[in-house]
Amino acid sequence: MKPAPVDYVAPRTVADAVAALADGGDDAKVLAGGQSLLPTMAMRLARPSLLVDVGRIPELRRLALDGPAHPGAVRVGAGIRHVELERGAHVPGALGALLRTAAGHIGHVPIRTRGTFGGSLAHADPAAEWPLVALAADATVHATGPAGDRAIPVGAFFETVFTTALAPDELLVAVDLPVPAPTARSGFAEVSRRAGDFALVACAVLVDVAGDVGGSVRRARVALGGVADRPVRCAAAEDALVGRPLGAGVVEAAGAAAAAAVESRGDLHAGPDLRRSMVAAVVRRALLAARDTPVGTAGPVGVPA
Repeated sequence: MKPAPVDYVAPRTVADAVAALADGGDDAKVLAGGQSLLPTMAMRLARPSLLVDVGRIPELRRLALDGPAHPGAVRVGAGIRHVELERGAHVPGALGALLRTAAGHIGHVPIRTRGTFGGSLAHADPAAEWPLVALAADATVHATGPAGDRAIPVGAFFETVFTTALAPDELLVAVDLPVPAPTARSGFAEVSRRAGDFALVACAVLVDVAGDVGGSVRRARVALGGVADRPVRCAAAEDALVGRPLGAGVVEAAGAAAAAAVESRGDLHAGPDLRRSMVAAVVRRALLAARDTPVGTAGPVGVPA
């Protein structure tokens, strides 16, 4: 099938994009990378009356490290493409390692070349990688609309499947990802039917370990995707980690705690027991990856601020 007829505008500023969304009303849609919207339009599952293409707005294409404008955080413009975070973003430490690893699991190269960070968050697929990473990193989402600017904690941003706290006339402009402690480590793992498919279950972790890898875990954030109508934190796994060294036994216990805590539901891909075993496996793999990732790992230079 082909998309239904639709009007199209390509504003060059955030203000013009917000004005276009307000003029278009509830039937206007933001077009960023188009990797989710355009297929649904082609199948006529989505029939917007207006597309507001934000791909030509320079402000949305900026990535800036910790600085005076946003101390203690990396600000990722909504229009930053997946591949830029996978290959080119100069984000140091555990956060950079998490971004690069998660990006490599997103679809295939053509999708990573076109899809955007902000578009993935706004789409809010509970099995997608970026919503999971944003939750694990304790992100703050910045949006703007006719009523002004809003900063939305990530825990309040995702509401249910494909639904966020964004109003129809609001535009997601940037995301602040707090910079973890220098002693933090990160890991990411997922299970999918084939490489490039959406995850059946995924896990992103950030753990702050005292001293070297044999030290105790001081803080832990364990986030799961594919197990609910939005990405979720797993307090049971976090409690199993804090105050203990990141050894094999602790990692195993955290995986088991996560599997027990998840209200597993069966579907056509996996029954409840199999899905719980997937949860345990991805938690273990993500934690082992975190344990084995050198502290202070940084990415190559590439994305302009």
